[in-house]
Amino acid sequence: MNKMNLEEYKGVFVYAQQVDGELSGIALELLGKARDLAKDLDTNVTAVLVGADVKGLCDKLAEYGADRVIVVEDPELKEYRTEPYTHALASVINEYKPEIMLVGATAIGRDLGPRVSARVATGLTADCTMLEIGDFPLKPLPNQEQKHNQLLMTRPAFGGNTIATIACPDNRPQMATVRPGVMQKIAPIADAKAEIIEYNPGFTPNDNYVEILDIVKSVSETVDIMDAKILVSGGRGVGSPENFKILEDLAEALGGEVSCSRAVVDNGWKPKDLQVGQTGKTVRPQIYFAIGISGAIQHVAGMEESDVIVAINKDESAPIFDVADYGLVGDLNKIVPKLTEAVKAYKASKK
Repeated sequence: MNKMNLEEYKGVFVYAQQVDGELSGIALELLGKARDLAKDLDTNVTAVLVGADVKGLCDKLAEYGADRVIVVEDPELKEYRTEPYTHALASVINEYKPEIMLVGATAIGRDLGPRVSARVATGLTADCTMLEIGDFPLKPLPNQEQKHNQLLMTRPAFGGNTIATIACPDNRPQMATVRPGVMQKIAPIADAKAEIIEYNPGFTPNDNYVEILDIVKSVSETVDIMDAKILVSGGRGVGSPENFKILEDLAEALGGEVSCSRAVVDNGWKPKDLQVGQTGKTVRPQIYFAIGISGAIQHVAGMEESDVIVAINKDESAPIFDVADYGLVGDLNKIVPKLTEAVKAYKASKK
């Protein structure tokens, strides 16, 4: 592979995620961070807007800090699909050569970011909690050149037990994904306008273009799990998003709510606002069912104050049993439906 000419790469770019013609909050949060980074590098901020009929969002991107918006509009981009969106963003990078490319660590961004970084032959640091411009290595080392004005990407490592600072000194762009809620959006700048560039690299459907048959939207009527008296909480051991139906049935029979562990949110099975734990919510229900949850210290920190903890797990050595008042070792697929039936039968007998 030819060595990149790093000098050609300039500017801080943000992937401005939109869904159904509406900008995602993460796009505005990343623009706020991009402005800080661009100031340190004495450069400008570009938002990359990908979709169909999305040009109307340019002014909002300008208000939140974009100096320039590159708009890639095509009928093939109406809904998010991996291949055409990867082609769009990778083409923009190859054409306009950003020094830094930031992407939100949303369900879309976690799919898109790694694909794009592979296609443009650069690295990607995922789930960053801090981004700054500085020297790499952080301290000068013998026989190694210390490079300046590098993007230093900080993220938790080893299950959150340590913090790693990562750089990408030899390739461009320097790419990072950032979790929603970590960076701060700026107060909007009234009547701000950005330079708008329309760019279309051409989209020819190939075998990698999936066909979307149906889009089902869930109506979010989320309750605050912090207020619930009974929580039925599921972890990675539940196995799949569909399997959460078993937990939902139990919660409904008990008049409780469903919550979950971080692994479930990271897998995209449940929304973040149902997450219990150190990086989620701290809950104190009267009864907390921990189903298929191993009981990592970060999770326990969010629920150990519950009045009664009932753990169901097929691994008898799972640490969750150390904090549980009642423990059942076995297959949740068999135990939980029986529990639900028993609750329903008990309620019926009381009528």
